[in-house]
Order: sequence, then C-alpha cells, then structure tokens
Amino acid sequence: MRIAFLIHTAYGIGGTIRTTRNLAGQLAADGHDVQVVSVFRNHDEPRIPHDPRIRLRHLADIRKGGPDDLADDPRHREPSRVYPRADPRHAMYSARTDELIGDFLTGLDADVVVGTRPGLNVHLARQAPRRLVRVAQEHLTLDSHPRRLLQCLRGAYPALDAVTTTTRADAAAYRRRLPGVPVAAVPNSAPPSPVPPSDCSAPVVVAAGRLAEGKRYDDLIRAFALVCAAHPDWTLRLYGGGEKRASLQALIAELGVGENVRLMGAVTPIEPELARGSILAVTSTLESFGMTIVEGMRAGLPVVATDCPHGPREIVHDGVDGLLVPPRDVPAIAAALLRLVADDALRRRMGRAALVAGERFDPAVIAARHVRLYQRLLDSRARPAARPRAAARAAYGRTAGGLLSAAGLARAAAARV
Repeated sequence: MRIAFLIHTAYGIGGTIRTTRNLAGQLAADGHDVQVVSVFRNHDEPRIPHDPRIRLRHLADIRKGGPDDLADDPRHREPSRVYPRADPRHAMYSARTDELIGDFLTGLDADVVVGTRPGLNVHLARQAPRRLVRVAQEHLTLDSHPRRLLQCLRGAYPALDAVTTTTRADAAAYRRRLPGVPVAAVPNSAPPSPVPPSDCSAPVVVAAGRLAEGKRYDDLIRAFALVCAAHPDWTLRLYGGGEKRASLQALIAELGVGENVRLMGAVTPIEPELARGSILAVTSTLESFGMTIVEGMRAGLPVVATDCPHGPREIVHDGVDGLLVPPRDVPAIAAALLRLVADDALRRRMGRAALVAGERFDPAVIAARHVRLYQRLLDSRARPAARPRAAARAAYGRTAGGLLSAAGLARAAAARV
C-alpha cells in the first residue's frame, strides 16, 4: 500500500510529530511504501529521527539562514483561501502554500493520503483528487476547537473518506456534532522503551510535556510539596519547555522546594529519562490522548493521572497500572503520589502491570488497525457494488432512499473498524 502523511512540520519534537513518526515507521517496516510530507522545513534535520525507509520531503524551506522559499514570493503575502482562518496556524499559510499543497496532492502517486491537523485536513477535502483515499487524523479533540473552525470542518469533512480520533470519547463527539462523517477511534502508538524499563526503585517522580496552562504543573508542584515534606529524599523532574517556565520556577521558589523539584527543559528522546523515574505524574485539565502516559507505561512506570476528559481514563486502569484522581484536586494528587511513594511493593507491582498494559499501544498493533481501515476504504473503491455503507456515505452522502441518519452512520463506522 502507498501511504502519504501530510504534516505541518516533521522537524520538531511535538506529539503529532512523534505519533506520525511511530506510525509511519511501523508501516514502512511492514513493507508499505510510506512518505511523510512536511509543509514547512524549519531545521536542517528532524529533531526526532525518522525510519530511513520513510521518504521525507518538504514543500517549503523556511530555515533561518537558508533559501527561505517563501520570503520573496508575493503570493505568500496573500492569505490562504483554503487553510481555515480559525486554525491557530493560519498565519503561516498563504496563497502560495495553497498552490504548493494543491500541486502536491494533485500529483501524489499514492493510495492513501493522511492529514494530521484540521487545516491540512481541509486541504485534503478541497484539493485532493477523488482517486486518493483521504483520511483526516484528529490529534486534539473536536470539542477543543473554536466555533468558527468547527463550522469549517462541518462543511469540509463530509468530503473525506474517514476521520480517525485517538479516543472513543472524541469519536463519540464527532458522531454527535458532525453527523455524516465516518469516524474511527484508533489510539496513538508508542514503541518499547529503547532502554531497560524502570525497576521503580529510584526516589524520582517524572512528568513530561509542554509547560502550558492546560498541563497544570502548578497543581503538580503544589502536590509534590506535600510529598517531599513527608519524604524529603524524593524528587520531581519535570521535562519540557514553554511559556509557563518562569511562573513555575517562581512557584518552586515560593514553596521552598528547589532542592526537590527540578525543571529539566525539553529533552529528546524522552524515554530514557522516563525510565530513570519510578512514577509518572500527569495533572492536565484536558488531554486529547495522553501520549506521555503511554510512553511512561512502556518504560514500566505506574501513572498518577487526573481523570480529565478523553485520554487518561481510556489508558489507565485505576488501581491496576495507575491511579486516577480528580483534576485540579491538589490534595488528591498528593495522596495518590504518597500512596505509591510509601508502598514499594505496590509501586513495583503497578509498574509491572503498566509495562504489560502498554503493549496494546505497540506500533505494530496500532499500525495494523490503520491498515485495516485503509484497506476497507480501498476495497470499497475497487468493488462499488459491494461498497460498505460507511464508505458510500463518505463518498456520496446519500442512498437511493435519501439522506442517511447520523445514528446509522455511527453504527456503520464503528462496525467497520
């Protein structure tokens, strides 16, 4: 199968880049012809190495000190007419990128093209030829998108063959709010840790992610202040960069926990750092999936996670491989951490359970689910008379009997994956 991924940039370290790398690499390892097409190239080399079997290309080189393909092009000063204005990345797109993406899609020699953010998925819906199976990936959540973007997606997405979400909860939101769009829930994947898993003996709690408001690392630091008051030999290592670094550093100083709480900065690869800890902490108020949770489990760590909407509750088995606590509840977060810190046997038992549970997110398992979806969509093109109802709805939106119901669409889409 020939599969192409269209991504904003493949040269950073964000979650979408990591998950695309994992999926594309496994598909290539399984013998598929895979390419990753980065709209922008902003670094000399990818910060996360890609499998050499993947063909990596870019559409616009914007490296500092490089050729900057867009700097002198007057069309780049005209706003994009395809990429939706409500997508936060809109300012980077233009009439010139409309042309670049359109030319790429028109000339693409592939069976399946996969978009990786809403704005690019709109490009697929409006510019990709119908000979391609067009699949939109949702790496955030539908409910987190602004109203104007939701309106745009409502108009564009019915032209796609399928949308994949990372959680069942988000798939349900799509079926409820965007009836007529076939949806399948397929979680992100994470490979086994490249280093031996943790034995959960080090007195270290780890957390990793962007230092942003929604991650609520202030709650984690306040909770850990209670932990280290009772267990001063334990430390918290918080990996990541972002706009909240200064305020978090100030909070650490205010609470007097500078000897126990350390902001480690952004690190790649993150897996060896996770394996040096004994507990993973996730304190978000919103997660689209929870990639760090899976990476922590694959490193053998029990997880303390807030039971925020979507991801954590579909990954963590409460009381088995981790503990779920209410969001923004600092005493509950502290109590869960203290429970694992104080009980060596429980911590190690949950760590072993997490290692086993994490296997269900192995790239080979997740890639096979994507391939089954792609193959069913391709088969529906090859055998029109036996076309699955969900694919037919995506293609035409009607049957001989008239418009199809949203409930029927949801049942068919769920049954096919």
